[in-house]
Amino acid sequence: MSDIMIALFGLGDKLASHVLLAAAALALGISVALPLAVWASRSPPVAKIVLGFASLVQTIPALALLALFFPILLSLRVVFGEGLPTLGFLPALLALALYALLPILRNSVTAREHMAAGVLEAADGVGMTGWQKLRLVEAPLAAPYIMAGIRTAAVWTIGAATLSTTIGQPSLGDAIFAGLQTQNWALVLAGCIASAGLAIIADTLLGAVERGFAERKKWLIWGGAAIAALGVITAAWSLRDSSDEDPIVIGAKSFSEQYILAQLVGKQLEDAGYAVEYRDGLGSAVVHNALTSSEIDISFDYTGTLWTNQLKRNDNPGREVIYDTLVEWERETTGTLVLGKLGFENAYALAMRQDRAEELGITTIADLARRSSQLTVGGDVEFFDRPEWIAVRDAYGLNFERQRNFTTTFMYDALTGGEADVISAYTSDGRIVADKLMIIEDTKGAFPSYDALLMVSPEAAQDQKLIDTLSPLIGAISVDQMREANLAVDRLDDKQSPRDAAAALATAIGL
Repeated sequence: MSDIMIALFGLGDKLASHVLLAAAALALGISVALPLAVWASRSPPVAKIVLGFASLVQTIPALALLALFFPILLSLRVVFGEGLPTLGFLPALLALALYALLPILRNSVTAREHMAAGVLEAADGVGMTGWQKLRLVEAPLAAPYIMAGIRTAAVWTIGAATLSTTIGQPSLGDAIFAGLQTQNWALVLAGCIASAGLAIIADTLLGAVERGFAERKKWLIWGGAAIAALGVITAAWSLRDSSDEDPIVIGAKSFSEQYILAQLVGKQLEDAGYAVEYRDGLGSAVVHNALTSSEIDISFDYTGTLWTNQLKRNDNPGREVIYDTLVEWERETTGTLVLGKLGFENAYALAMRQDRAEELGITTIADLARRSSQLTVGGDVEFFDRPEWIAVRDAYGLNFERQRNFTTTFMYDALTGGEADVISAYTSDGRIVADKLMIIEDTKGAFPSYDALLMVSPEAAQDQKLIDTLSPLIGAISVDQMREANLAVDRLDDKQSPRDAAAALATAIGL
């Protein structure tokens, strides 16, 4: 319980960001939904269209809706210029506002449809204009029903906002995603408790406003609204930036190694006098696009990932050729600086429990292919859509009985627990040794090399002091040191935070 309380007290900035995002999305949803509801109440065809669209949006999973706005905004840069943000607040705001539309629209339209005909006829009989009828009759009568829709939208929006972590917007989801990846269940519970508590508070305050409209009690309306507004203002005030210096934004993908490297580099930059901000839990494509557009300043990637995802190559000309080609391609195509290799490789590889591999007589992927039709393979959430998997599958003729996707943490648990026979492991992961796993030999070289790279955005690359501060990291980390740091975060006993593991790693490499 003490660990959960400590984690809760450390969520101040995340909570404030979550409040601002949810409040802004709800406000935008209301400002769009109410005019549409008025229009729909006067035109059945319009009502059918807008309610159908809002219902369609609700069928799209919130995570997918959030992710879709990243490529949409990226394409709109052609029209609006490079200043249009594609990561963080804007895509999260737009996606969540769309998600909030349906309950507000449906309740507003339904309230108008079930309004007593005699009341509206009376309004027409006394000569009210359309605006007067809306303001003095329809709005007061519909207000309690509209508020009920807003309450539902608020709870939905607060819950869905936790997913905005995946597109670089700070929220309570940061704690949940980081906790899941590092098996820090106190952090997961803290994020869930804070999100649920925020939803309950919002629902209670908006419920007071709803009751005030229903019972014609203005003090309830103004009291609930004032407290809610005070909470939003307090969140905005707590996030004000008193520094004149723009922070260096470090992006990280959603696994332990990336969290550790982000903290390692962040501490190095803080010691050099830089303000630092973190964007964790990002996908491979999101990280690279955000870096090349200078929405983040620093990221960590792997040669094999860039080779297959960005250059669309499926050949393997060798480690140095791949690296040199990538450095040149990034410089000429995106302007991004590949500062250098960090010194270790974190390759994709197929792994099995050692006892299971020995039982089946498997040492190479060719051996695995002969047994694959009877086995289950597990991969991380993006592995089976990646070119590397397709290349390996086709090179060896792999045909597994079943494919299962897991988050990184649960993928290893699935292997040790017997839920999967083979997984797409990472060679720098400390759990390979700790769990007594065997890397299956890739005799055909179907997997490319995956040297870890330190990358700097085109804008940040102009800062020579920044480059000088980062340069000591190049070639400094061995795979054994990285495995030890990863294991310190991933193990269940005597677990360290990514920041603590990064501090130990910094000491080990002499920073």
